[in-house]
Amino acid sequence: MRNDLVDILTIMERAGYETSAYATTPEPDSAKNEAIRAAKSGFALIIAAGGDGTINEVVNGLAPLKKRPKLGIIPAGTTNDYARALHIPLESPVEAARVIARGKTIKIDIGQAGDHYFANIAAGGLLTELTYSVPSELKSMFGYMAYLVKGAELLPKIKPVDMHLEYDGGTYDGKASMFFLALTNSVGGFEQIAPDASLDDGKFTLIVVKTGNLLDLMKLAVKVFAGGNHIDDPSILYVKTSKLVAKTASERMMINIDGEYGGDAPMTFRNLKQHLEICANTDQLPETAVTARTEVEQATRDELMHEIADLDQDEATRLQQELDAKEQAQEKKN
Repeated sequence: MRNDLVDILTIMERAGYETSAYATTPEPDSAKNEAIRAAKSGFALIIAAGGDGTINEVVNGLAPLKKRPKLGIIPAGTTNDYARALHIPLESPVEAARVIARGKTIKIDIGQAGDHYFANIAAGGLLTELTYSVPSELKSMFGYMAYLVKGAELLPKIKPVDMHLEYDGGTYDGKASMFFLALTNSVGGFEQIAPDASLDDGKFTLIVVKTGNLLDLMKLAVKVFAGGNHIDDPSILYVKTSKLVAKTASERMMINIDGEYGGDAPMTFRNLKQHLEICANTDQLPETAVTARTEVEQATRDELMHEIADLDQDEATRLQQELDAKEQAQEKKN
């Protein structure tokens, strides 16, 4: 990453930005505090270079502010879930910088749990134990493969927890081995756990795994790898919600927020709709990932249709065919 810094700054300066670079320190909240300072100093764009933990810190710095600059991401972590969800190049910091320099942004939801904010996921149950059990050096060396190995080791030890979960239009009371509250479709390096997640619709994807049976969990894992077929399994609760209240009967349930310990249940989670504006590789995002973009594109199509109606028949037919061809090409691409 350091070797690419000059190229990255050059790309941003050619895009019209005056740049300033800051190296975070091991001190707690280093990235968060710098994001606050930069925002209050009037910077229009803050670029976070790092993994999901760094992104979370920067989001926590920006989210409480009334005036929030745009956010860009250069992935430099292990799983890079959030960058993956935005289709930002994972292997090349320079290419990621080029995506930011194009200036295409979307407004994205973030989650709030008390004084904490999160960009990707909150969870309770097995996932929290799994995250804390994988040594940091293994995460750095093997990425999400380290989670798979550790997960296989922990599966026989899973004990479901008596959970009380309140969500939009319903309540779940019963045993569950874990719950996920996802803002994107990328969780732990996998893109099929919440396959229909939208980045900006004001809704979390709530996934509750009701079973703790080893065989059932293995079957669910197979369904995830098979393209997200787990969402219809009877041992899964899969719903959309703008809010969640998570409690337990008596057992301790640690809450994972973007991969880090965020406190214990009871905890209330709220979705802050389209709270941050973030640079994304918009041409590569699936249609369902961004509802606002779909509305804009539909409005554009409606305007074109009105214009076509005013043309002579031959010209109107030609433009209609071009429009249909572009939409068919986009559908095949997605």
